Amino acid sequence: MGFADFTRLVDPPLYVLTVAGAHENSGCLIGFASQVSIFPPRFLACVSEVNHTAKLTADAEVLALHLLGADQKALAAHFGELTGDEVDKFAGVAWHPGPFGAPILEAARAVFEGRVLERHRFGDHVGHLLEPLDASASAAQSPGEQLRLNDAVDLDAGHPPEEALDHPAGGSRGAR
Repeated sequence: MGFADFTRLVDPPLYVLTVAGAHENSGCLIGFASQVSIFPPRFLACVSEVNHTAKLTADAEVLALHLLGADQKALAAHFGELTGDEVDKFAGVAWHPGPFGAPILEAARAVFEGRVLERHRFGDHVGHLLEPLDASASAAQSPGEQLRLNDAVDLDAGHPPEEALDHPAGGSRGAR
C-alpha cells in the first residue's frame, strides 16, 4: 500500500474558505483543514499556491471557513471549479460581511472567522494557522452529514494541482 492508497481511504470534510481583499473578495474549496489545538483553540486551513484566493490570503488578517452540508455539492462546485482569475465567484451568491470583515456565505451550514496567526508553506499549499474569533451555525440547515472529499472527486478544479509545478518554492505566492 502506497501513500496515495492511504489518502484515498481518508475522507475529510470540505470547506469553502473566503477572504476580503482591498478591492475584491475571493474564495475557494479546500480539503486540507483541521482543528489543531483545543486550548487555545486553533485551526489550520491550507490553500493551494496556484489558487487565485492564495493571492489575497497572503496578506489577510482574517479568513472565514464555511462547513458545507452533504446536499451542498453545487456550492462546492461553484467555489471549486470556477477560478477567481476569470469570474467573480460572489456574483449571484448570497453573502454578507462577517463581524471581522471576511465574506460569510449565507447558505453554509456553519462558519467561523479566524485571525491569521502564522503562515507556513507545506509543499504546494500554504497553511494558515487561525485563531477563531466568531462562529455561527445556520438555523436554515438541518442536521446531517457534511460534504466530504469523496463526494467531490468528480469536480474539475479551477486550477489543476500540476500548475503548482509552475510556481517553485519561495515564489511570489509563498508564505511569509
